[in-house]
Amino acid sequence: MTTKAIRPVSFELHPIETGNYRIATPAIQEFYELILRCLRFRTSGALIYGPSRIGKTRSIEYLRLLLAENYPKITTYQVQAEYKPRHAEGPFFTSLLEAVGYPEPDTGSNPTKRIRLNNKIKEACSRAGSGTVIFFIDEAQRHSENEYEWLRDVHDHLDRQQVKLFTFLVGQEDLYAIKVNLQCAGKTQIVARFMVDEFAFYGIRNAQDVATCLAGYDRSTYPRNSDWTFTKFYLPRSVDSGYQLVDDAQVLWDAFASLHNKSGLPGKLEIPMESFTRAVEIVVKESQALDELKYRPAKSHWAQAVRNSGYVQARIAIGRTLSEFNHVA
Repeated sequence: MTTKAIRPVSFELHPIETGNYRIATPAIQEFYELILRCLRFRTSGALIYGPSRIGKTRSIEYLRLLLAENYPKITTYQVQAEYKPRHAEGPFFTSLLEAVGYPEPDTGSNPTKRIRLNNKIKEACSRAGSGTVIFFIDEAQRHSENEYEWLRDVHDHLDRQQVKLFTFLVGQEDLYAIKVNLQCAGKTQIVARFMVDEFAFYGIRNAQDVATCLAGYDRSTYPRNSDWTFTKFYLPRSVDSGYQLVDDAQVLWDAFASLHNKSGLPGKLEIPMESFTRAVEIVVKESQALDELKYRPAKSHWAQAVRNSGYVQARIAIGRTLSEFNHVA
């Protein structure tokens, strides 16, 4: 008779249950390298573009945590560009004030909002002990030319105050077209400030990418600094007998490939992060009750999880766009 595993915390508190975790993908690692390159060479802006649902927003959340851990003196903010039928200065600065944590972002005149924004950023830099700030602007394709000009004003004002602002514009493929249109229109002041470098974000493209992501579950721990990896938390006996999720990387990739082909989906197989994490979560949660020494999730278990991951629905929603995007890339 095997003894029951005594876990350090209850299941409902685990990040896999709450959804409060992020796993690095090869694309996220490339994004991170782009950020470090921009910081090193003082490149003030770059754009990161790709199809919807591929994992761009999650990457911002992951990278902010990573930067906070590795570069605690750098202040980072995530700005959500919202759809607006009319692009006005007031709502634009309200969104920036919300991002930097100003308590009443929608109050005051436009000049007052500008002053509050700059002061709030300078205060954060003073607390952090550094004059480096990063804006991640999500859904940046929603911004108009005027909004980029207002952002340039913020950049210039902070620069005069010895604060260096780096801006990473994250959005859909339209964002790249915006850069091209600005270049054609001679708007070099915007391109040279915010769109110098660029990166085409992508999903999980092969079994090696799958292995990289699964290894994240095998290495990430909760509680932090314990030996309870995400995999071990759900499959302690299986892990004790040598199993790791990364062992099933090829199996999981093959399951997605089989579903992709049987569903007649367009384009090459490219797994959105949302579908990937859902499939993994299904397997570990359902395997928890089956855990024992020498237990391994069956191929059929992975296949069923992939079918329930929402992959087909997601690809149908973005299939044509993703196919065209891959063709261009």
